[in-house]
Amino acid sequence: MTTTAPGGFAGAVACERTKLWSVRTPYLCLAAGLAATCVFTFYYASIARINEHPVQPVGNAAASSVILVQFAVVVLATVAVTSEYATGSVRASLLWVPRRHRVQAAKALVAAVVAFVAGASFAVVGTAVAWAAFGGRASFEAGPALRQILAIGVYQALVAVLTTGVAFAARHPAGALSILTTLLWALPSVLLGLGGPALAKLNGLLPHGAGDHFMRIGGDAAYAPATAVLIVTVWAGAAHLTGLYVLRRRDA
Repeated sequence: MTTTAPGGFAGAVACERTKLWSVRTPYLCLAAGLAATCVFTFYYASIARINEHPVQPVGNAAASSVILVQFAVVVLATVAVTSEYATGSVRASLLWVPRRHRVQAAKALVAAVVAFVAGASFAVVGTAVAWAAFGGRASFEAGPALRQILAIGVYQALVAVLTTGVAFAARHPAGALSILTTLLWALPSVLLGLGGPALAKLNGLLPHGAGDHFMRIGGDAAYAPATAVLIVTVWAGAAHLTGLYVLRRRDA
């Protein structure tokens, strides 16, 4: 009896999964993300202990580390798209899967699943590291801690979808990373650095600003966590549609 590989969207997903794990970049990105999580959460908790900050949920350390750790996901998802344009192998991908929306959706799904698992795993490790470093300046409750771990995973998954959309639109790693660094780090840093309620409100409408509202516990959020998730989802969806538009309008 002969067997055939699955076709359709399942086949496209299987293909993208194989391509992702056939190179070293994902492993390096995940290792860097784990290392950054450990260093950041230890530093965050140590500062809270040394300066005798008020007791806070231990998961806030892992949530705060996302401002840096998210770029491990950004690089992973960017390279998954732009490496094919750099080598020209995107032409073969579009020949194997001629429906372009299916290629993009498969890449986004694979990147999102990897990002969710990685983000949740980083959060577990970061919470454990922070608990040891807080020295009693943190509280632990299983329910809220689990919610924060899942929230971090969801945010990282949405960042992966956002990244694949931007990468398909830019088609070049430098361009994609410039856009994403500005959107996810530089612009929020400027808005918060300048201060003021209006700029803080504007930052809350950006992907990381909104994500921070549903990842962190005890902050002064201007809206509910469900609204924050919706804001990040809208950003991810807009990027996905923009990337799809470019993918359909331009030659590979």
